[in-house]
Amino acid sequence: MNRLLKGPARAINALIAGFLIFAGLMAATPAHAEDADPSTYAYTIAGTFLQDETAIEGVKVTATLGDFSASSVSNEWGEWSIMVPELGKYKVEIDVTTIPEGFALSDPENGAIGEADLSETDFAAVLFSFGADTSTKITFADQLLIRVYAGLNFGLLLAIAAIGISLIFGTTGLNNFAHGEMVTFGALVMWLAFAVLELNIVIAAVVSILAVTAFGWAQDAGLWKPLRKRRMGLNQMMIVSIGFSIVARYLMLLFFDGDTKDIGGSGNIIQLGPIYTSDITIIGMIINVVALAGVALFLTRTRVGKATRAVSDNASLAASTGIDVERIIRIVWLFAAALTGLAGVLYGLQFQANWLTGFDILLLLFAAVTLGGLGTALGATVGALIIGMVVEVSSMFIPNELKYAAALVILIVILIVRPQGVLGKKQRIG
Repeated sequence: MNRLLKGPARAINALIAGFLIFAGLMAATPAHAEDADPSTYAYTIAGTFLQDETAIEGVKVTATLGDFSASSVSNEWGEWSIMVPELGKYKVEIDVTTIPEGFALSDPENGAIGEADLSETDFAAVLFSFGADTSTKITFADQLLIRVYAGLNFGLLLAIAAIGISLIFGTTGLNNFAHGEMVTFGALVMWLAFAVLELNIVIAAVVSILAVTAFGWAQDAGLWKPLRKRRMGLNQMMIVSIGFSIVARYLMLLFFDGDTKDIGGSGNIIQLGPIYTSDITIIGMIINVVALAGVALFLTRTRVGKATRAVSDNASLAASTGIDVERIIRIVWLFAAALTGLAGVLYGLQFQANWLTGFDILLLLFAAVTLGGLGTALGATVGALIIGMVVEVSSMFIPNELKYAAALVILIVILIVRPQGVLGKKQRIG
């Protein structure tokens, strides 16, 4: 009987032992076993170690985020890559003890640590500088000169677009919040004509300006003129413009996608003392100045310009003298749209373009118009130059993310002292 029981007992003992071994293996397995194989990770951090075009082999680099850490060693071409399991901002650090003799970081104190921002993308490149430290400290005077130059350039771009807002407001009283989308449309059509269709840059610019001019004409003919005939209030029309801007913005996102379009490249670098600029920027500034001079001549020396000023001052009185107010408004829309198209072209060439280009600077455009004085083209120019200068120069003293806020603070301060703006008239307040 005992012999008969020994067989099943041994089998049961074997099964229990096997179960315990299996349970032990399962307990030793990490909770996220699927993450143990880096090849299953979806995100990549990579770079190349070079010194004077010479690849640096054998340098260890480590990426960390929370409890996660992974390392890689540069190959014979100096290339390295690390696969990581999740989005986030990773700390990337070089093990300086692995840098071969004859190679050195440009900044031994801080140059061994970098950051890979994988917050919104699945790939991040991290650059480390090797070789002699050739950087030079820029004096405060040179920094100020660089910022003033950048402020002048940015202010001129704002001025060309802000004049359109000012002219439309002066003749119709409308605060057109879709004006930013006209800037965006000009930049994106420029990208389509120049970068995609590969037209000559001048022809592409003309096509873009004509497209925005047609867009402005269609807006007035199809939307604003019918609303004016119905005597809709300005507040209601402003709300309509906000809705129209949202529709136009997302239509451009639909047709042009959300990526940033590189239109003109970086251009040829030109050094002017401590200022490094490009031929695209200099030519753009010259075009802006010529355009502003043309606006001044149009408003002061031509019959249509004088009629525009008359309508802007008092539309009812202008109509009583025989001026066709609706015709002047239509011309102003075409003129303002053409200037805005030019602003979009130049802005896109210098700063690239996407579906939010105009929306990002819309508040600055209204700030320029308000600061300079509502309804005056010269006031819009002055206000834009002040805004552009404050935005760029303030970045020397405050974080770059707050530079637009600095311009709006200046706007508030000036309006407290002079509510009508720098060149505005008291009659236009309210």
